[in-house]
Amino acid sequence: MKFTFDITLKNRAIFKQFLEGFTLEQLNKVPEGFSNNIFWNVAHTVVTQQLLVYKLSGLPMAVSDSLVEAYKKGTKTEGDASQAEVDEIKDLLFTTINKTEEDYKKGVFKSYQEYTVSTKSTLTSVEDAIEFNNFHEGIHLGYILALKKYV
Repeated sequence: MKFTFDITLKNRAIFKQFLEGFTLEQLNKVPEGFSNNIFWNVAHTVVTQQLLVYKLSGLPMAVSDSLVEAYKKGTKTEGDASQAEVDEIKDLLFTTINKTEEDYKKGVFKSYQEYTVSTKSTLTSVEDAIEFNNFHEGIHLGYILALKKYV
């Protein structure tokens, strides 16, 4: 799993570069033909990782219920994010993954509620969730790369 966590952290470093390299206006822009912006995609990955890994393991998440409601699957950009929200997500990019790796090494994850993702793959363990999360984040990196051409 060390390699899997390393991939996640490298992807999160790319997300951080987007959050730092674009203005707040650019992060919030929803170009024509898109339903979300760069910020939503980054925040969505943070929330989804917590849902897939912690919630489905029956453990407390490190993200607030309000973040989950705003950025979970099926949501879309509803308004502009503030700089404080960007800063919060930027911090969560790494604290959530470092905590997940620490908890994994400690054996905190004891059970897992099976969950079938939109690609029709069924996650049956926390390992499945952590590995699938990298695939999911790669999809959203692709969306961000497309969005950056229009902001």
